[in-house]
Amino acid sequence: MSAQTPAAGLPETGRIPAGWRVVAGKELTDHVVSIRFLLLLIMLGALGVGAIYTVSGSIRDAAAQVSGARGIFLYLFTLNPPTSLSQSLPPFVQLVGFVGPLMGIAFGFSSINAERADGTLPRLLSQPIHRDDVINGKFVAGLAVIALILGVVILFISAIGIIRLGLVPAPDDILRLFAWYVLTVVYVGFWLALATLASVVFRNSGTAFFAVLAVWLILTFFGGTVIDAIGGFLAPAGQGASVAEQIRRAEVVQTLHRATPNRLFAEIGQVLLDPRVQTVDIQGILQLRSTNRSLATVLPIGQSLLIIWPQVVGLIALTSLCFAAAYVTFMRQEVRA
Repeated sequence: MSAQTPAAGLPETGRIPAGWRVVAGKELTDHVVSIRFLLLLIMLGALGVGAIYTVSGSIRDAAAQVSGARGIFLYLFTLNPPTSLSQSLPPFVQLVGFVGPLMGIAFGFSSINAERADGTLPRLLSQPIHRDDVINGKFVAGLAVIALILGVVILFISAIGIIRLGLVPAPDDILRLFAWYVLTVVYVGFWLALATLASVVFRNSGTAFFAVLAVWLILTFFGGTVIDAIGGFLAPAGQGASVAEQIRRAEVVQTLHRATPNRLFAEIGQVLLDPRVQTVDIQGILQLRSTNRSLATVLPIGQSLLIIWPQVVGLIALTSLCFAAAYVTFMRQEVRA
């Protein structure tokens, strides 16, 4: 009795054909040679370099005044320009928080429905691969190209800081920046998963794009107003409210905000890229102010990770839940030739 031979063209990992690797490799190649990859890389790189140049003078002054202090290299990503009107987020973090979702949407909104429209999905599924290899491979490829873009831009900005400003990163700075990079990929991965879900649900690529874009616009520009209104309804604090009622309302609003990936990513960046931040909770901030400990020494990266651990778990959970919804929906759909 002759031994069975594996299907031609498919690599093997043990007894399981690695079909998702074949799909991911093909999709990654298509992404890298596409015009949207080049445009997103140039746009994010140009915005990042522009943000660095606007604060280069302030970084030089800060480095000269506190020479040898920890976290100086992170000023490349956390220092606000002197003319900045927004003090809520550091400039580069703000740029990534704004452009990152667009990257996820761009690489995910047409991942499945474009195959349906071209009639290639039935032919793809007729190959000797598992059905879930298609969506798994496409998601992995999208996540890989996003990680590539972010990694190139961060390394480029770091090189500018080292060469132009003479800043040398400490080991703690490198670990903090790497942790923030990994979690940024997870954050953009949420939007990639949401766009993939829309691509599975809507057969038209344009409809999927505008559906996800609407979610992004609402969360980015109107989400804060809506959440503040809901928090005011759940924990009303009028003009004559006591301090305890105002604190309770602030805690409710903060909890509601943390149900959104935008707020989770903002707090992660605030703690990881600024070792002086000791807490992001309302009660913790008030306690530090009451005990005059708001100017304490910088924290090691381990302590900073403990502070944002709930935010990290929440961000990973949102991304996993969104991709799971896309996965289950795709597996339940009927594909006709």
